[in-house]
Amino acid sequence: DGGYWNTTGLARAVTVRGLLDEMQRQGCTVLSHGATGRGNDQIRFERYTNVLSPGFKVYAPWRDPALLKEFPGRKQMADYLMSKGIEASVGAKKRYSTDANLAGLSHEAEDLEFLTTSSRIVEPMMTCWPEDAPDSVEKVSITFSEGFAHIINGKELSPLEMMREANKIGGRNGLGMSNAMENRVIGTKSRGVYEAPGMDLLGYALSQVYQTVLDKRSSDLFAQLSRFVSGQIYDGRYFDPSTRAALTAIDMLASRASGKVDISLYKGTAFIDSITNVPHSLYVEEFASMEADEGEQEGLDPSSAQGFVEVQRCEAIALAKAGHIQARRKIGTDGED
Repeated sequence: DGGYWNTTGLARAVTVRGLLDEMQRQGCTVLSHGATGRGNDQIRFERYTNVLSPGFKVYAPWRDPALLKEFPGRKQMADYLMSKGIEASVGAKKRYSTDANLAGLSHEAEDLEFLTTSSRIVEPMMTCWPEDAPDSVEKVSITFSEGFAHIINGKELSPLEMMREANKIGGRNGLGMSNAMENRVIGTKSRGVYEAPGMDLLGYALSQVYQTVLDKRSSDLFAQLSRFVSGQIYDGRYFDPSTRAALTAIDMLASRASGKVDISLYKGTAFIDSITNVPHSLYVEEFASMEADEGEQEGLDPSSAQGFVEVQRCEAIALAKAGHIQARRKIGTDGED
């Protein structure tokens, strides 16, 4: 929601699963989290705890009336910690808060809560503003196998290494910076500035492979499934049966997404140079060409399109004669188009 990579939402699933395993080994029975009562993370932390370890209890101090009375905000908590000799700072060095993980950063709160505040107050940590990127084009080659990137610039890497390398390449070229207005799970709007250079680089390259191998209906289904899964992750429902079923369907579509994508990067923008080695490509140059065919071939005979056009003509005429076609629409109070 908002058009950014939901790295924080996905990270909560990973974090809680990892925490619970270790906490149970150590005999813990209560998970306490620092999420406020105003955002999404409180729901994510607690739902994941409930579905993964139903017997585990959750304590949310920022929803405890007694604690809220003494510490109504982060500043009061920081002051308290400082009084006990524990170094803590809120807003002294920058005008927003940051949440970070391997896949991306989210910046929000404080000055960014005002829509009159420019997103450019953010000092990028994983990427850079376009004007600070190099003045020359950087070329990068990424090879995918069944939807997973495994080779970049000729080097075969593990998923962790791939993410780190993509972050470095995308980051120094200014990819992955976005400003989003999202709809929180609790019903309010929030504004954030996000960084995800590696996700931007890999996601863009992979999208080119999908466009090459998926037919129209598969592409539509893939988009629907992707949006569904992203919403589930945002709402803290990664482990739900419906999410797992959707991911299984996505895996089936991704099983044909293999190929090599060459890209040029320049000041926050990626340009496709070539798409090659795609064994399941549906793109056939001869079929797509506007030039005259040379010799006999299996494919589209331009003259055969006449019948299809005439079938479409029947529907068009029926709509027109029945009064269903409106060539102009009213805009504004004066009714002019």
